[in-house]
Amino acid sequence: MIVNGTDILYMDTIDGNYINSFEATITDIRTDEKDRPYLVLDRTAFYPEGGGQPTDTGSLTFHPDGGPDRLLLTVVRVTKKSDIRHYISEVDQLSQIPSGSSVVCELDWEKRHAHMKMHTAQHMVSSIVYDLYGAATVGNQIHSETSRIDFAPLSHDEVDVSLIETRCNDLIRVNPPVLVMFQDRSEIEDSQNAERCNVHLIPQSVRELRIVKIQDVELCPCAGTHIRALGEIGGIRILFVRSKGKGKVRITYELI
Repeated sequence: MIVNGTDILYMDTIDGNYINSFEATITDIRTDEKDRPYLVLDRTAFYPEGGGQPTDTGSLTFHPDGGPDRLLLTVVRVTKKSDIRHYISEVDQLSQIPSGSSVVCELDWEKRHAHMKMHTAQHMVSSIVYDLYGAATVGNQIHSETSRIDFAPLSHDEVDVSLIETRCNDLIRVNPPVLVMFQDRSEIEDSQNAERCNVHLIPQSVRELRIVKIQDVELCPCAGTHIRALGEIGGIRILFVRSKGKGKVRITYELI
């Protein structure tokens, strides 16, 4: 998938989510609304923060004049506005890198892979809670070590932590595959519960949707990064269940 001139390498297939090293060309060096410089690449595997998933971080390596010397730039944040913005910490060195330069890009794979497992786990937990209680996911935040999901309508007293954990870990042991595909919005609306998969939250102008599907478990529009199969999660433990106001509950979990 190409967004404003940048080919997003993880979007089209589940295997693309595992790209952690790639070559790219710097197509432009721009400044944002706060006059902070950032790089635009012709292709990227860095995830831009959004949808409850944090930004990827990593590095870009540039070899001036194609020689053995190298300049290492640290990618500290990636965002998506009108373009995909790669912010680096060594802003004073940008003048040494002309537009059109080739760079070798490396993701912080340990953090990225943790986000992938956490995000797929979020889809799984959301599906199981909906099946058990009819509560939709109304918010989530992914982190490397713990993550949280908000559900409504749901009360704290209804939640059976042991039951949710058992359903999740039984499913992880079955190890169904995770797929990424694109479908027309009308196909999703005709075949799925709109509240369950939150398709109603996506603007009507968006007709082709990127779908993440856990076989026989979950199908949901999502632009995040995911693992190939649930078994890769390992296991899940619910840490906290807290009321977040009338009719809303927050579940915080970790992977084990």
